[in-house]
Amino acid sequence: MPAQLGQFEAFEPIFAEWNSKINLISRNDMQHFYERHVLHSLAIARYIRFAPGTRILDVGTGGGFPGLPLAICFPDSDFLLVDSIGKKIKAVGSMAQALGLSNVRTIQQRVETIDEKFDFIVSRAVTSLPEFVGWAASKFHGHSRNT
Repeated sequence: MPAQLGQFEAFEPIFAEWNSKINLISRNDMQHFYERHVLHSLAIARYIRFAPGTRILDVGTGGGFPGLPLAICFPDSDFLLVDSIGKKIKAVGSMAQALGLSNVRTIQQRVETIDEKFDFIVSRAVTSLPEFVGWAASKFHGHSRNT
């Protein structure tokens, strides 16, 4: 747990550096970084605990939310953070590496083209729910195209 606290403490300055380069979130929002972005991303952890080995897909990760905070919170689960925008996924990959998150992979790709299955799929403000389900449903374990 001390390692995770250190990662959460290191997250803001690492994020702020990238945000100054490519504007991942509104610069005015940086003063609310933990409240509006990190804690919001961790809300799911109040209701579910990912078991070791759980595979989680973060669709449209943008600046790494909710994937990076969840990866810190659940170091024994595996996260794939996906975004179609190259500069954002480059920043997220760099932040994951700087934070020592060996449980995070990042790729620049549209979710529809991913050929993997996951136990959970998370996202934050990407699109309408019906469109999101259309993109991501086939990536969920146990989903059949006939259901």
